[in-house]
Amino acid sequence: MIVAGPWLEPAVAGLLGLLIGSFLNVLVYRLPKMMERQWARECAESTGSAQGPAEPTFNLWTPRSSCPQCAAPIAWYHNIPVASFVLLAGKCPRCHGRISPRYPVVEIASGCLFAFVGQRWGISFAGAAWCTFCAALLALALIDWDTTLLPDDIVLPLLWLGLIGAQLQWTQVPLPNALWGAVGGYLFLWSVYWLFKLATGKEGMGYGDFKLLACLGAWFGWEALIPITLLSSIIGAIVGLTLKMTGGLRPGNYIPFGPFLAGAGFVVMVVGGNVVQKGLGL
Repeated sequence: MIVAGPWLEPAVAGLLGLLIGSFLNVLVYRLPKMMERQWARECAESTGSAQGPAEPTFNLWTPRSSCPQCAAPIAWYHNIPVASFVLLAGKCPRCHGRISPRYPVVEIASGCLFAFVGQRWGISFAGAAWCTFCAALLALALIDWDTTLLPDDIVLPLLWLGLIGAQLQWTQVPLPNALWGAVGGYLFLWSVYWLFKLATGKEGMGYGDFKLLACLGAWFGWEALIPITLLSSIIGAIVGLTLKMTGGLRPGNYIPFGPFLAGAGFVVMVVGGNVVQKGLGL
């Protein structure tokens, strides 16, 4: 007879997180390209431009994943989270090209986040909601870092799920607090955007950042907005200065703000907004 201990739910959730992390690697790479193709089609239709031959199907499921160097399809047994990377020594089995270590890092990060959720909320509707939050926020952080895009296809469902979770008491945030958190989060960065633009004539952030902070406000309530904003600004400033000193900034000397908002959101989820407030001296 197997007795279920306190480790069972975190272990099951962590294993699921590893699998979801593997899918997130695909999502992060493909979704921006799918968006670009959609924009190109819409632009061609609106201008009446002649379209070339139909493009091959490209979505989250088709075509199969392949090596970016030799284009060899990746067998299912080479797609086992983390284990395949270790067994293959981080190289393609056909061309021996290097596989980015980011793939297992994302899988491990997802697994750890899911295990934490399993430990705190268990296998429950609340746990499923918070696992969805973790997966979506991790994907948004990576996509924004790579492309400076925060897709509405992820942001808006995450916002609605935060409000629904508040109503169903999955997030322990009263619905009025979640609602005003969403409103306040959007309006706060919207105001900062316009003040900066009026003062400098430049755009300091994108509309996706407004929506992402609105999401975090819906999940954590309006009380968490100041800790999240300050913490993300501090982390962003440190990373930005480090990249500037090391010459790692991109052309235009910009870094996306979304990953730091997401990072602050994870911190608040793990330790709580009150702890963050005390740590920042608020």
